[in-house]
Amino acid sequence: MSMIRAAITSVGKFLPERVLTNKDLENIVDTSDEWIVQRTGIRSRHVLEAGAGNSYMARFAAEDCLNRINVAPSEIDTIIVGTVTPDTMFPSTACLVQNLIGADNAWGFDLSAGCSGFLFGLITGAQFIESGRFKKVLLIGSDVMTSIINPEDRSTCVLFGDGAAAVLLEPSVDSELGVIDVISHIDGAGAPYLNMKAGGSKKPATIETVKNKEHFVYQDGKTVFKYAVKNMADVAVMMMKRNNIRSDDLDLFVPHQANLRIIEACAKRMHIDSDKVAINVDKYANTTSGTLPLALCDAQEQGRLKKGDRVIIAAFGAGFAWGSVYLRWAMDGH
Repeated sequence: MSMIRAAITSVGKFLPERVLTNKDLENIVDTSDEWIVQRTGIRSRHVLEAGAGNSYMARFAAEDCLNRINVAPSEIDTIIVGTVTPDTMFPSTACLVQNLIGADNAWGFDLSAGCSGFLFGLITGAQFIESGRFKKVLLIGSDVMTSIINPEDRSTCVLFGDGAAAVLLEPSVDSELGVIDVISHIDGAGAPYLNMKAGGSKKPATIETVKNKEHFVYQDGKTVFKYAVKNMADVAVMMMKRNNIRSDDLDLFVPHQANLRIIEACAKRMHIDSDKVAINVDKYANTTSGTLPLALCDAQEQGRLKKGDRVIIAAFGAGFAWGSVYLRWAMDGH
């Protein structure tokens, strides 16, 4: 029997209406549009209205994904939500989305891997399809990063935004298309450099933790930047080598959208031109688990993807957690 491959058969997205530009941030913290663009490539980001919650964005991204190919929610087997900003610690955002969209036959769970959440979810969801037990896996990357960012911390508040996107995984009708190879790593030695210090079982919320602003993202920017450049580039290059993909053969590189300089460094290591790199960090900033599916959705909508295209995805996030996926695109171009 030939191997069952998992293919992305639809994409969908949701972005909050409110857009916060770098110029807007100049009125909030001591920063400038020029400084932000020069160091990150970010020009604006979307911000979800207070109280809406992650499930709000994830729901509309999911519905957009399913509506594009007229798949009923009742057909979904599994819902995986990559996120570090769930509505609540429990129940999971996947449970909330299941109820909101009416996916009565689905089970599911949240997956926490920082900015690698969608990538690890793709690896997981692909294996569910490959097992033959599941036919339709709805994978969502969704994060409300503004809910855990200190608006007074200019080192982090300029970097993040809110957004969600979803993909549908199904068995590929063509054995040559779909997820071909995966690489995944974690290294907990990176934990001190990117984390949230309070709010978990080790350090539950108290008046002191709130006063000390320990429920916001903490990041040692220089260290994270160094590891991200090296490890994200390493796995992307390794993926090319072990699948005999030359620079000319690759159709699109979809990197995690954290910083334009990191993306450019990865592309340089891969010896690929900028026209083969998906970039939207300028519009959305870092949406954590949302960056990869948003980039895939944008690329599909822009006609940058066609059936059979060779695509490499790579991400790096808290943990540290990083990896890469190589797939042959299964959707027709639009």
